[in-house]
Amino acid sequence: MANSKRQLFLKRRLRVRNKLRKVNAGRPRLSVHRSNKNISVQLIDDVNGVTLASASTLEKDLGVVGKNNVEAATKVGAAIAERAKKAGVDEAYFDRGGFLFHGKVKALADAAREGGLKL
Repeated sequence: MANSKRQLFLKRRLRVRNKLRKVNAGRPRLSVHRSNKNISVQLIDDVNGVTLASASTLEKDLGVVGKNNVEAATKVGAAIAERAKKAGVDEAYFDRGGFLFHGKVKALADAAREGGLKL
């Protein structure tokens, strides 16, 4: 029986998240969401259930409002690395959700690493 794209995405997201939780307990999670028009990322402390920092292409100060390309993802990755340092976080684990580690998601992760965030 064929699964829809959405079902495959949700299955992949759960598989990725559960594997990461087993390996990286205690560290904050850098969660990525990508839509057709925007890309956003949050630094989440799962123990306390609190978002420590976030960045998105919806923010006007990044200069990429409404764009969803590799350049925008790079700016968002650099912004989250800077905000994570301000929040006192230097290590996190990268939760790509159900998205493939390719293109925009990879560009975001690389920019966050270059900004000093250890993923």
